[in-house]
Amino acid sequence: MPITKGFRALVDEANACITTYSVDEVKARLGADPRLQLVDIRDPRELEREGTVPGAMHAPRGMLEFWVDPASPYYKPAFGDENREYVLFCGAGWRSALAAKTLYDMGMRNVAHIDGGFSAWVKAEAPVESYEAHRARSAARKGG
Repeated sequence: MPITKGFRALVDEANACITTYSVDEVKARLGADPRLQLVDIRDPRELEREGTVPGAMHAPRGMLEFWVDPASPYYKPAFGDENREYVLFCGAGWRSALAAKTLYDMGMRNVAHIDGGFSAWVKAEAPVESYEAHRARSAARKGG
């Protein structure tokens, strides 16, 4: 069966419905806007290899819908703060566009994504923390 709608069309449709920020817009808010919660949806191997954005929460793309839904046995209360804006990013901005659209379809209105993803972030020489620093920060936040 042939593909009747490719990934590019899906990403374009998602981008037409969701809020998209440039790296510069997010960088300006980093550390200055307590509402901002960056969410790295990349595979753990990508984080290990490339690091992540300081302060980002990791939510693998495959678990995102389950972690966001309070009815799910996998729900993470970190996603329940309606006063926060959850800004997703992936490697190139494609997965995060689709993920943000899915969360929007689930009812979240406080979700957006970064145009160009982590690749654009690194290219703009925005701050990056190592995987080890990310893990240490996450463990300290959880109290262990």
